[in-house]
Amino acid sequence: MLDLAKLKAGLEGRAALVVAEEHTAPSIGSGKVRVLATPVMINLMEAAALDASEHLLPAGHQSLGIKLDVRHIAATPVGMQVNVTARLTAVEGRTLHFWVEARDERELIGDGAHHRVVVNVERFDKRVQAKIAPAQGD
Repeated sequence: MLDLAKLKAGLEGRAALVVAEEHTAPSIGSGKVRVLATPVMINLMEAAALDASEHLLPAGHQSLGIKLDVRHIAATPVGMQVNVTARLTAVEGRTLHFWVEARDERELIGDGAHHRVVVNVERFDKRVQAKIAPAQGD
């Protein structure tokens, strides 16, 4: 049985980034305005959730992002720092529920819910490898 007793609501993790040209929407192909790209903000949200929880998982396990429901509500220019926090709000079976918030030096720029599922890495990897194995009869 998977023991996730160390994961308690209230745990927090953090991630930060100074926005550089490579983090902007035009650089990653998600828009034309030279500000922090939404996919980069989302990556920081996932990184903050990992910071809160990954070190507490049993050996041989990791968490995978399964759902994001976030808003990107304010633009952040190149050169400004973004700080993200992820707070574990609930653990339901193998699913970890987080509330995430991103702020730049001036204001809240994004927030929302993020969910992750804890998996056994070896079993997960076997399933992934089975997807790429040739089908019988080929």
